[in-house]
Amino acid sequence: MSYVGPDFDAPEPRRPRRGPLTVAVAALVPAALLGWLVYEAVADTGGGPAGAAPRKAPPVTAPSSDDGKLPPSSPGSAPSGSLKGKVVLVDPGHNPGNFRHTTEINRKVDIGTNRKECDTTGTSTNSGYTEAQFTLDVARRLRTILERQGATVKFTQDGDRPWGPCVDERARIGNTAHADAAVSVHADGAAQGDRGFHVILPASVHQGSADTRPIVGPSRDLGGRIVDGFARVTGSKHSNYVGNGTGLDVRSDLGGLNLSTVPKVFIECGNMRDGKDAALLTSGAWRQKAAQGISEGIVSFLRG
Repeated sequence: MSYVGPDFDAPEPRRPRRGPLTVAVAALVPAALLGWLVYEAVADTGGGPAGAAPRKAPPVTAPSSDDGKLPPSSPGSAPSGSLKGKVVLVDPGHNPGNFRHTTEINRKVDIGTNRKECDTTGTSTNSGYTEAQFTLDVARRLRTILERQGATVKFTQDGDRPWGPCVDERARIGNTAHADAAVSVHADGAAQGDRGFHVILPASVHQGSADTRPIVGPSRDLGGRIVDGFARVTGSKHSNYVGNGTGLDVRSDLGGLNLSTVPKVFIECGNMRDGKDAALLTSGAWRQKAAQGISEGIVSFLRG
């Protein structure tokens, strides 16, 4: 016996007939929904096995700029962490405050072969951009690059001293740190028309408190690699007035080299007194290239 009640005995209202378009749309909706669910499942797992961690979006790389930020690594640079355990001494030549402390920086110090001024003010471009400003900027950029690759970087000064330090102390800082490599950053002050860069190597000195004999060989290796890296990255030519076109010069009159017990070189990145070189040295984008070029030489030496 069937139940007939108020909810079931009323006649069913007439439904309109479905047209062909309505039927097609209705058939597509479940398929679209199923496709979306499959896409979401794959995207959330990175296409890996069930339970895998969600895939993270790739990091956004900031564009390189003139403010010292590190641009994307250039081909051939070492991967992050490859310099772990290595110590690099970076010596920004001179000091922006030296010109206010002439008495202190003119004091003579022992450099092994003789006695020489504690430090100098350095040179500048014709427009007044000083070597001390240049060296500190490049050194900071260099530090950023090396630290991102795992190196411990020591500075002789970071704009945190009113003057100096003296050249003998600059050498001691690297020695005390037991640096695996040391680089003193400079820019030259030669005649107009003298262009290009060069790296200064320590001569074999064994006199007084100086004995460079153990570091002459490794310093030459370091210097040669920096010449190659710097030329490749910056596009600069070897000096046309020092080094006979090799980009290398050997000197025995620099206390920072004479008194070093670790592999050490100086780099003169260009001639601040030449208009064309000065245009490069005053460019933040070019200074970033200079730091990258120096770093590639250091990395090659430390990994070689």
